[in-house]
Amino acid sequence: MNLLLLAALPFIGAALMSFVPNVARRNAAWLAGGTALGALALLLSTAPTVFGGDVLRWSVPWVPQLGLELGFRMDGLAWLFALLITGIGALVVLYAAHYLSKSDPPARFFLFLLLFMGAMLGMVIADNLILLVVFWELTSLSSFLLIGYWQKEPAARSGARMALTITGAGGLALLGGALLLGHIVGSYSLDAVLASGEQIRAHPLYLPALLLVLLGAFTKSAQFPFHFWLPNAMAAPTPVSAYLHSATMVKAGVFLLARLYPALGHSEPWFWIVSTTGLATMLIGAYVALFKHDLKGLLAYSTISHLGLITLLLGLDQPLAIVAAVFHILNHACFKASLFMSAGIVDHETGTRDMRNLNHLMRFMPITGTLTMLASAAMAGVPLFNGFLSKEMFLAQTIRPDLPTLAQWALPIGATLGALCSVAYSVRFVHDTFFNNPRSTVVAKTQPHEPAWGMRLPVELLVLVCLVVGVLPALTIGPLLAIGAQATLHGGPYAALPDYSLALWHGFNLPLMLSAIALFGGVALYFLWQSRVNLHTLERTPMLGRVNGRGGFERGINALVRGARWLTAVLQNGSLQRYLLCFVVITILAGLAPYLLNGWLPMGHMPSATPVSPAFVAVWLIGMVCTVSVVLHFGQRLLTLILLGAVGLTVTLTFVYFSAPDLAMTQLSVEVVTTILMMLALNWLPKDSKPEGQAWRKWRDGLVASAAGLGVTGIVYAVLTRPFDSIAPFYLQNAPALGGGANAVNVIIVDFRGYDTLGEITVLGIAALIISALLRDFVPVDYTPQPGEPTRDKHPLMLAMVARMLLPLAVLVALYIYMRGHNQPGGGFVAGLVLAIALILQYVANGQRWMAMRSSGDFRPWIAAGLLIAGMTGMGSWLLGAPFLTSSYDYPLIPLFGHVPITSAMFFDLGVMLTVTGATMLMLAAIARLTAGAEKPLWK
Repeated sequence: MNLLLLAALPFIGAALMSFVPNVARRNAAWLAGGTALGALALLLSTAPTVFGGDVLRWSVPWVPQLGLELGFRMDGLAWLFALLITGIGALVVLYAAHYLSKSDPPARFFLFLLLFMGAMLGMVIADNLILLVVFWELTSLSSFLLIGYWQKEPAARSGARMALTITGAGGLALLGGALLLGHIVGSYSLDAVLASGEQIRAHPLYLPALLLVLLGAFTKSAQFPFHFWLPNAMAAPTPVSAYLHSATMVKAGVFLLARLYPALGHSEPWFWIVSTTGLATMLIGAYVALFKHDLKGLLAYSTISHLGLITLLLGLDQPLAIVAAVFHILNHACFKASLFMSAGIVDHETGTRDMRNLNHLMRFMPITGTLTMLASAAMAGVPLFNGFLSKEMFLAQTIRPDLPTLAQWALPIGATLGALCSVAYSVRFVHDTFFNNPRSTVVAKTQPHEPAWGMRLPVELLVLVCLVVGVLPALTIGPLLAIGAQATLHGGPYAALPDYSLALWHGFNLPLMLSAIALFGGVALYFLWQSRVNLHTLERTPMLGRVNGRGGFERGINALVRGARWLTAVLQNGSLQRYLLCFVVITILAGLAPYLLNGWLPMGHMPSATPVSPAFVAVWLIGMVCTVSVVLHFGQRLLTLILLGAVGLTVTLTFVYFSAPDLAMTQLSVEVVTTILMMLALNWLPKDSKPEGQAWRKWRDGLVASAAGLGVTGIVYAVLTRPFDSIAPFYLQNAPALGGGANAVNVIIVDFRGYDTLGEITVLGIAALIISALLRDFVPVDYTPQPGEPTRDKHPLMLAMVARMLLPLAVLVALYIYMRGHNQPGGGFVAGLVLAIALILQYVANGQRWMAMRSSGDFRPWIAAGLLIAGMTGMGSWLLGAPFLTSSYDYPLIPLFGHVPITSAMFFDLGVMLTVTGATMLMLAAIARLTAGAEKPLWK
């Protein structure tokens, strides 16, 4: 249960944060900090179990049909990442409480931060691949909110969109890979997947699954060529950058590689793809970081480089390389978070992050300068700091005599170059900010000074960790590294680790020599290069010039938008004829697809003919004549509407003939409502449609219509000539026993298929709201009536009096139809339409103003009440331990009335009735308002 609470606590904190006003800055910070510390405390309570070698689990059924459970799993790797997420998260909250300005809404910031924390925690402790993907996508969405927190800034909006696009697309690829892995293994459970490495690697779908998973990991961890989104995310507030770059967002990709290493590693594709991508990313990031003038920009590219280093280690596919990768994940989180916070302090106190405008800050901020130097030393891999230990392990793993000759040389040389550049940009970060700057002539925009204690304390704690781990690694980080490496290598604490040493001194060896070359070479590189070239004068990175990922991304997005506009212009040109043509043609092709793929299906034997009465034949012929007349006289709109009404009436009589009174009543009510709706709409249209100008269009439309008609005829004939088992007997037999009603149609609607009905009335309500919103301020005719000219608000007295007398009668009829619906023809849907017809008749007969004096005309509460009643009825089933929308009924004995049938479906049907009435009235009243608003003359 601790795992469930750990996963839910940040979301609970975010929900509570939504009630905190932005003016309550302290309350928002205390709630966010308390939530982060509470999650950290819950995590620490699981330490004895996890460090003892066990894997914690919690789960409940989620989608049993697919074998999915909503569960969480805590092993050493998950515990390590959860520690970074909650521990550094708590420090970021403290830092942000002092960093945010008075104009920044703190409650909104901390709400987004807690959502992101919850998404990351859920991802690292998810027990199955599908749940992992769900939380993976939540991290993309919540990081989008964080990066775009300063939403008025164009750079923030652009960076947020870019991050969401790249990582969201990677998330879709990851979903495909997860589905393939689940298909290969037969389960989405992490335990099953991690234990099936040999089965996965031997499967033909291994390479597609690997590529999809790697796409997800590379996009999230900003690996080449997807690295460009990360520097553009620097438009976020510095606390966000510190959190995303050190412990969370960008670490999600390397976490995924480490998490699925037992299942996907140990293969040549893994080695070559992952290691090559990591090496390229490390070198590109380290090189570009040398030329960045913005402090956060430099740190962003250094993050890319170190993420490439971790990816390279995971790709080397050696046990000691995996240990080094896990070690560097921990070290990088500590020194990178402290460096981003230091950059934020400089920006907060001076008003700039541009190193070209900073000079000798050490005189004004000695403590911050010292902390920054120590953290930079850890990033550069200086001895006595944690970065030195993992860097030396990294260099040792690049020396691989078992590889081809080219790789034997390329790996250590590339690793040494990356480490050398890391030293160079670390020196530049410190030197050009806190010491002499050869170009700058001003210190800063404002007089700098040391920050508040809340901004400096997190930096001090993280730098202390870097130093203590560097001096006493075995005592401090050893156990945590062990459980994390075990889980990465074996999917859990199932086997021993390879021999490795966390000592500071391993004697004079090749890795130490490479480390020394990187350290001294990096210092020399910066000072010699700066003295000859002056890096501050370079506006672009040498050898890259104008070529950058952001430009390519923007060009791709612009091309995509242009293509979408072209396609929209072709398909959505405002022609209803074009829309119907596309719809019918696609329907014909979809209907033909099974025949074209599977061959023509032979027809069955014609069954014996069903007797047909002459009356039915006459009605059928009337319907056909009306249908053909619609085609021939479609240009005359009023005549077309009358003919369509006749067709609808024919369908109603057909339902009556086949003993379907419920369908007949519904069809008739819908026809009346549709006719009124179209009559009101025709008021704003010409009486006649324009004649077709091109004969070829008539032939084209005729051929398409004929093909569609023949296709439907063929499908109907194929169905009628084949035996089938109808589901109707099941409903007829079980409606009284299970639904408590004799009217099987109504029981199906409100009980057996109640969930479908709930969705339908929801869609109906949404459609009504959209129509009302679109027509709210729309006046199609700007007409001023002449003096003495009759207007739309003049209505015949006889029609008005009859409509008023009919209203109470119609209300009683609607209630009668509603009350009898469960056992006799009727129900809430028909009752709602009858009531709507009676109400709209008042608009037509008496006018908008007359109705406005007696009613607000706002039927949105009807829709809301109907949906609420229907939903509450469905949830009421849970109180009886039954599934959602399960009907319950009884026949209690009431004095003077006897046994009265009472069913819960009656309340659901009431919701249907209210929603249908409200939605219908909202749509019709929206059109009726146009007539009253335009004051168009009644007669011309």
